[in-house]
Amino acid sequence: MVAGEFVVAEVEHADGIPDHAQVATLVAHLRTGNPAAAALLDRLFREAALRFCWGYLGSMEEAEDALQDIWCKVLAAPEVPDRFRPWLYRIARNHCLNVLRNEARRRDGHDLPAPSQIEAILTGHLTRMVKDEARQRVTEIVRDLPASQQEVLRLRYVEGLSRSEVAEVLDLAESVVKSRLFEGLRKLREHASILENL
Repeated sequence: MVAGEFVVAEVEHADGIPDHAQVATLVAHLRTGNPAAAALLDRLFREAALRFCWGYLGSMEEAEDALQDIWCKVLAAPEVPDRFRPWLYRIARNHCLNVLRNEARRRDGHDLPAPSQIEAILTGHLTRMVKDEARQRVTEIVRDLPASQQEVLRLRYVEGLSRSEVAEVLDLAESVVKSRLFEGLRKLREHASILENL
């Protein structure tokens, strides 16, 4: 067994998400062309990253394309930060927002859409993710929230990131994230009668 294969095998047998050193080692082996490292990184993070991109882009095909580009950006990064998962989400978020901006430019040939237009695009894509009637009602309530609160709630409760990870992804102070979560949840609680049947 080659050293790179040993590291990959060691990470495969570890419980849960690998630690920073293991992820950094996997990325290093990925850069050398180790297919086992690529397969393992993809297996560990693909589902969550794909779901995250789909939430922004609203199309599984576009999410798949975005994920390819995101992995290329991971490979091109000079080093892997200590907290890989929030870093990956930040790359994914920025990439998806750029895709949405570029689509808007191509569509109408004008400058970047206004923040309210981006909010409407994101809200529409988030709504498509929701399938059953009860969740649809929640989505309608969430849609009325400001985009900043929607994004924080989604990262925290759909993607399962901690408050500090959400802060890192959005490049905000943790106190701002906490405030947006509090306000978003407060507004959702105002509609508690709708949420009773969940």
